[in-house]
Amino acid sequence: MMRLHKVYHRLTLLSLSPSSPPPPPPLTSSLSLFTSVRTPGHLRTHHSKRFKSICTMTSRFPNLVPLNSIAAENVGGRSNDSVSSASTEDEEALAGKYQLPPPEIKNIVDAPPLPALSFSPQRDKILFLKRRSLPPLAELARPEEKLAGMRIDGKCNTRSRMSFYTGIGIHQLMPDGTLGPEREINGYPDGAKINFVTWSLDGKHLAFSIRFDEEDNSSSKLRVWVANVETGQARPLFQSPNVYLNAVFDTFVWVDNSTLLVCAIPSSRGDLPKKPLVPSGPKIQSNEQKNVIQVRTFQDLLKDEYDEDLFDYYATSQLVLASLDGTTKEIGNPAVYTSLDPSPDQKYLLVSSIHRPYSFTVPCGRFPKKVEVWTTDGKFVREICDLPLAEDIPIAISSVRKGMRNINWRADKPSTLYWAETQDGGDAKVEVSPRDIIYTQPAEPLEGEQPEILHKLDLRYGGISWCDDSLALVYESWYKTRRTRTWVISPGSKDVSPRVLFDRSSEDVYSDPGSPMLRRTPAGTYVIAKIKKENDEGTYILLNGSGATSEGNIPFLDLFDINAGSKERIWESDKEKYYETVVSLMSDYEEGDLLLDRLKLLTSKESKTENAQYYIQKWPEKKVCQITNFPHPYPQLASLQKEMIKYQRNDGVQLTATLYLPPGYDPSKDGPLPCLFWSYPGEFKSKDAAGQVRGSPNEFAGIGPTSALLWLARRFAILSGPTIPIIGEGDKEANDRYVEQLVASAEAAVEEVIRRGVAHPSKIAVGGHSYGAFMTANLLAHAPHLFCCGIARSGAYNRTLTPFGFQNEDRTLWEATGTYVEMSPFMSANKIKKPILLIHGEEDNNSGTLTMQSDRFFNALKGHGALCRLVILPFESHGYAARESILHVLWETDRWLQKHCVPNSSDASAELDACKDEVSKGVTDSDNQAVVAGGGGGPELADFEHEGFYSLPRSLLW
Repeated sequence: MMRLHKVYHRLTLLSLSPSSPPPPPPLTSSLSLFTSVRTPGHLRTHHSKRFKSICTMTSRFPNLVPLNSIAAENVGGRSNDSVSSASTEDEEALAGKYQLPPPEIKNIVDAPPLPALSFSPQRDKILFLKRRSLPPLAELARPEEKLAGMRIDGKCNTRSRMSFYTGIGIHQLMPDGTLGPEREINGYPDGAKINFVTWSLDGKHLAFSIRFDEEDNSSSKLRVWVANVETGQARPLFQSPNVYLNAVFDTFVWVDNSTLLVCAIPSSRGDLPKKPLVPSGPKIQSNEQKNVIQVRTFQDLLKDEYDEDLFDYYATSQLVLASLDGTTKEIGNPAVYTSLDPSPDQKYLLVSSIHRPYSFTVPCGRFPKKVEVWTTDGKFVREICDLPLAEDIPIAISSVRKGMRNINWRADKPSTLYWAETQDGGDAKVEVSPRDIIYTQPAEPLEGEQPEILHKLDLRYGGISWCDDSLALVYESWYKTRRTRTWVISPGSKDVSPRVLFDRSSEDVYSDPGSPMLRRTPAGTYVIAKIKKENDEGTYILLNGSGATSEGNIPFLDLFDINAGSKERIWESDKEKYYETVVSLMSDYEEGDLLLDRLKLLTSKESKTENAQYYIQKWPEKKVCQITNFPHPYPQLASLQKEMIKYQRNDGVQLTATLYLPPGYDPSKDGPLPCLFWSYPGEFKSKDAAGQVRGSPNEFAGIGPTSALLWLARRFAILSGPTIPIIGEGDKEANDRYVEQLVASAEAAVEEVIRRGVAHPSKIAVGGHSYGAFMTANLLAHAPHLFCCGIARSGAYNRTLTPFGFQNEDRTLWEATGTYVEMSPFMSANKIKKPILLIHGEEDNNSGTLTMQSDRFFNALKGHGALCRLVILPFESHGYAARESILHVLWETDRWLQKHCVPNSSDASAELDACKDEVSKGVTDSDNQAVVAGGGGGPELADFEHEGFYSLPRSLLW
């Protein structure tokens, strides 16, 4: 292998409210990718995937742009002012004060966010949901209760750290496709924090919650408000000021066009339980029955009886029916209700709740669960199931809970239930056929009427897309083999046999046929849209696909004959400059099948330098009308350079990455830049699938508040998302060769950017978040010749602390001891000689990435004399939220990169002489590369002299 040291917005996916859970995959239309079933039409304003590429940092090269606290140096040597400023920097770095990054980074982070969008059910109006920028740390510092895997803000009785909207504007969508003037929703007090915005089924009203900041820096309890869409006037739903929303689980749902079912804090709720000063006895857990219970490293679990009482106190709701005319009615008894789902015909409610006995081992999602059917006026009809505590779900991927699961209403029927039941006891390691059975049954079955078997599956059930009695699509998959199948069934015709429509590997993105587009029904549910062609009796649906190709994604829309299997491409994204997608159907509010010649779509369009805008496209002319004109979110980087690059690993696996270069950069004139390598490994079963191209070279470069792309403003080259496939073909386990494949992937990526002349060979930093932080530490341990320093955020470094699996590893520590140890950079702390910056939230609640992981890793590094720094962010969780925290993380990162990654021209000859002297004293020839005594590595002296590279300061040579 070539010797590396010588050659060398879319708008953010926003669900129906900032606190709402993400919508389910993959059985949805484009529209449902951005909405919940109850709130159609919410659109995104950045790529959600962009926010997974967490913070990276870089600076101008070769002209150093100093940090606020880092003094520039004179070419001929350091001035006294420089020495003084450097001392000041060291003092500030150790002072524990929040710092600000350079203005060119701070200005991007502080730019006002774009609004979220939500279309009315009739597609004639659009909500602009206005947002603020980053929250202050004071909000995160509010007290919170950590209970049953959740974090609860007891003051307002919600999940803690809930974001919000600051205002609601309504635009009419005009017949010509343009937007009318904005009408603000008004009537609520200034400073209100808005959440859970939902349309009524007829689109005439909005419901949402409101809370306020109080003088003690806490937030008030939530109240439900409603607004008339035509007038824009809002008012409280309840006349009494003492009815508050309980937003720990479900919140409220429209039962019909004028009635909401609300989860309210019970009026009979007493005072907060008091923790006994003296416990009644020890805390005891027992497994005297010798049950096999293996669980991942869950956090924020219940710890004792007091926690159980506290959980009941906050999570218990009273259901209240509230009409727009002011009438209210309590239904059912207070309970821990987790979901409320009206039937499509508005006659029944599917009510889910959890109850005791609780667990100190698993989160609330595995507590005993009861599912019942009620009438919409609160009359109990029947119990569907009462599932026991599920502490024993196996850790093998594709394992599930025993008993009935995924209980839902059929979207195409007035009030018919369906669900799945496992036949393997929920254990993915058990071989059985069938593995899952899907059942269906009316809400009120006749006496003695048993559930009807709808379909049997040999893989794990993954959901259903309903259309009507003649058509539904059933999905199943199996993680270990990556196999996924789609079945065509006729729910109303027992004499029509199910048949396989698609049978493929979920890893093979090139063969992905797309997902069926769904249409909204008058009942507010979503079903497969049937399309009619003129003078054609065929049954057609629309398949909306990402269009993965070897040149990048080219999204498409196919007219698919469900019976013949033939397809016709009726729309495709531009390939040359733009990246376009179909977002949703806009002509689905009419009854009956949709006519192809009257098709109306909402599409988005963006390019490398133009942020996403939304368009209405009408058939048959396919006339396009732009409906949004959002400003560029960071005009200072509008002319950044982006390229999707391809290269090959030493075992022949094709790899890709996205290379970003600063505006105006010319490699022939400016020379190589310092480079930031930011990635996240992934597991694959085949080399072919691992080598497939994902993403588009024409997508807009969405930059989140902690994105690596921020360092384009500091004149860094950014290698974003270089693929690092960890492959285990056949029966082989991918992680058994984790380190080998990790290093090989990184070597290939580094060699490619050096070959292109855009990256300085001794000035490439590596970074990542979570599993990417784990990757970073491993690369510094096992490939020190590639990188000059690393930034690892919120990672787990000792896999023996996650003994029952991590990421996609489902073997235990005792089954794969060698793999666990070899993969743990903690075990190789003595090998890490390059500078590493560790950052972690003090309140990290992600499974496996306890804050202790960074604490212990730092101590191990320090114990071996490594150049390292640990930054613990108060009140922050796995991802960082507060403005103070985020800006400080950016400052820390920029400081680290400036010290360890940006070439410095000052004292060039003196440092070169020092470098020569140190190398002559301590060269080793292992691995056929020059390594300075004590560890580390870098370009050989010949490279320094021949190519004019700047030498490393002596303090950075180990």
